[in-house]
Amino acid sequence: MESRQLFTTERVGGRAVYRLHAVTVAAGILLVLYYRATHVPAAGEGRAAWLGMLVAELWYSAYWVITQSVRWSPVRRRPFRDRLAARYGERLPCVDIFVCTADPESEPPNLVISTVLSVMAYNFPAEKISVYLSDDGGSVLTFYALWEASLFAKHWLPFCKRYDIEPRSPAAYFSESDRHQDLCTPKEWSFIRDMYEEMTERIDTAAMLGKIPEEIKANHKGFHEWNQETTSKNHQPIVQLLIDGKNGNAVDSEGNVLPTLVYMSREKQPQYHHNFKAGAMNALIRVSSVISNSPIIMNVDCDMYSNNCNTIRDALCFFLDEEMGHKIGFVQYPQNYNNLTKNNIYGNSHQVTNQVLMGGMDSVGGPMYVGTGCFHRREILCGRRFTEDYQEDWKRGIMDKTQESIDEIEEKAKSLATCMYEHGTQWGDEIGLKYGYPAEDIITGLAIHCRGWMSVHNNPPRPAFLGVAPTTLAQTLLQHKRWSDGAFSIFLSKYCPFLFGHGKIKLRHQMGYSIYGLWAPNSLPTLYYVIIPSLALLKGTSLFPEITSPWITPFMYVFCVKNMYSLYEALSCGDTLKGWWNEQRMWMVRRITSYLYGFIDTARKLLGLSKMAFAVTSKVSEEDESNSYEQEIMEFGSASPEYVIIAIAALLNLICLVGGLSQIMTGGWNILLNVFFPQLILCGMLVITNIPFYEAMFVRKDKGRIPFSITLASIGFATMALLVPIV
Repeated sequence: MESRQLFTTERVGGRAVYRLHAVTVAAGILLVLYYRATHVPAAGEGRAAWLGMLVAELWYSAYWVITQSVRWSPVRRRPFRDRLAARYGERLPCVDIFVCTADPESEPPNLVISTVLSVMAYNFPAEKISVYLSDDGGSVLTFYALWEASLFAKHWLPFCKRYDIEPRSPAAYFSESDRHQDLCTPKEWSFIRDMYEEMTERIDTAAMLGKIPEEIKANHKGFHEWNQETTSKNHQPIVQLLIDGKNGNAVDSEGNVLPTLVYMSREKQPQYHHNFKAGAMNALIRVSSVISNSPIIMNVDCDMYSNNCNTIRDALCFFLDEEMGHKIGFVQYPQNYNNLTKNNIYGNSHQVTNQVLMGGMDSVGGPMYVGTGCFHRREILCGRRFTEDYQEDWKRGIMDKTQESIDEIEEKAKSLATCMYEHGTQWGDEIGLKYGYPAEDIITGLAIHCRGWMSVHNNPPRPAFLGVAPTTLAQTLLQHKRWSDGAFSIFLSKYCPFLFGHGKIKLRHQMGYSIYGLWAPNSLPTLYYVIIPSLALLKGTSLFPEITSPWITPFMYVFCVKNMYSLYEALSCGDTLKGWWNEQRMWMVRRITSYLYGFIDTARKLLGLSKMAFAVTSKVSEEDESNSYEQEIMEFGSASPEYVIIAIAALLNLICLVGGLSQIMTGGWNILLNVFFPQLILCGMLVITNIPFYEAMFVRKDKGRIPFSITLASIGFATMALLVPIV
């Protein structure tokens, strides 16, 4: 009954209207394709270009059908914490929390420990929380920062819980001006803030010097794990219990038990492949099994701090529900950012993804695992298949006492984090996160779904996690290149959703997974559509029906209705009109740069010409870059090859628009306008979209402008492209 359920599922409204819209768009698409196939021009009159348009539109049509899988019947989930409290009180399962970092330069230690402190301060029994930091950079600076955080936590955690403050990341909390002071006495607020600032200053000083003062090293045995020969790619396994939650003496300033806090840096040796984040997560699964062994594991990236202190309780509403809980393998929270500009200059807002796409996947089996902000059953990460009679042991975990000393536990844990431990085992295949692909999270989630488990997407009004979005164009393009490369590699592998998921998950679920897998090949038809119609306009070759022809109707209908619905969807999800326009620009830019490079990189790997690599997106920006971002001015600055493609496309469209208009003005205005009007509109919209790029090439004088070398090279390539015949 409804009164007994710990969560409810709500259907998103307006689906009948959307389905009518989708049916009419589908009819328009079929008419467009029919026109293309039956009106092929004669040889020498643009036949090749016409057929290229047909292929591009066939691809867009197929991809559009795939995207309908998640828009047909999206759902929302709503947990009931009050019912959870009434039914279980504090008799709740233990939770292990994994935080992963890889590079102290791209992910500064102060950023990392603010995330760690935020997840230590959940509104949840502290003795049932164990927090693990995986440092794949093997940096003594990160360990030092975590040691400082373990001391500060004794004051920060009781302060958070006494005044029920949000957010519980000290960096985020103290950056939100002084409006929190009315929650407590100014003296206490200033005391905690000063303590935090002094700690961050000490950490920054150590990072700037590149070493830890000798007097500090004497305070903890863990500092002796590092020596002059230790490097990020060559060191022994390091496991240190900074706070032992089982020890009655590990208490905060008010005498309350503290969560367990563990530092881990798995062994690295040059001759062994470390399998990137997936390898770190698998090491954490093993190490935590001998320290806390909680039945629930939450993992979060080091820049995604907890923004909602009740997130654990919300997640448990799904796992502990008597009717559906036994079927749920993981609970995925959306990725949200705290540094987005009002109008989303780089298109990094995931509002539509969070509210529509993930909700749509939730209706057909569950959202994919996105690598952060996720709660898993420990058993499913260890390969367990779903069975109706499976009973979870919710009582196991940190409450189980052990007679072993900290030193003995640490040594046992170290043995599980060596390079050789996984050799000859099923780790990375049937057990743990899967190896061999950059997007280890996607295939891990797919494998869980194919083993019979479902997942749920929880998007609470107050975001559960907030992270740092890329603040430069280069960072944004790098992130999307990595995502598209990883997802396309999976699509072309044995884990292709249509092959691996056949007979195991629903067809619509397979299609939902494929939306991301096909990002990379989307680059080719987009690049074609951005360049060829404009060149054809300049050279007097028509690629669309005349404006007076009835066949123009389906083209205009599909174009207008799809964009109108896209705008409605964005506005209803909280974006602005200008933000939607910026997203359209970035949609084009990502496809002709990030996704194109992702496509090429995947092809090179399949041909054995390159190896898999992982690039960490920097969470640090220069002051000039930050100022430009806050003013919503696109930042270029560096001589990136992606900028050459952007500039070539922008220049080509500008030249073709001016040239095309000149020909129409001088050669029979009425007749030529009737023939080329659709291409004029397309070319003109591309020029308007590219205005920031023209400014960066020819108007701006600041450091963030497109470098002159890029502009010069782009002019040369654009001039060469103008010589290409349209046949």
